[in-house]
Amino acid sequence: MGKQPVTEPFLIEKLNEAKVHFERALDCKHTEFDDLYPYMIEHPQFFWYKRYVAWSELLTIAGLCEEVSFEWKDQFTPQQVEYIEKRVMSSTVLDYWYEKNDSIEPAQR
Repeated sequence: MGKQPVTEPFLIEKLNEAKVHFERALDCKHTEFDDLYPYMIEHPQFFWYKRYVAWSELLTIAGLCEEVSFEWKDQFTPQQVEYIEKRVMSSTVLDYWYEKNDSIEPAQR
């Protein structure tokens, strides 16, 4: 695998991948994390941990975009930007990431 320059399109692509990863974890869908730790599926706390890992990845990449002044906020709704800027994965984030609890849009693979 060759070196990929860290350009704005590259980092925004990684941010979008992290967003999909978080949304798939939020929706309790399969992610590559399941493949890394298949034994954890048997434990109830697994889904919380899986969401935490995906949230951390999203915050890390959004933080990098912010640090190098790349426009990352356009990839999210204003409410989602606010959640990311607060950095805390609260029950509000889990319940209202899609804005309305009754209109959840599942993450695409």
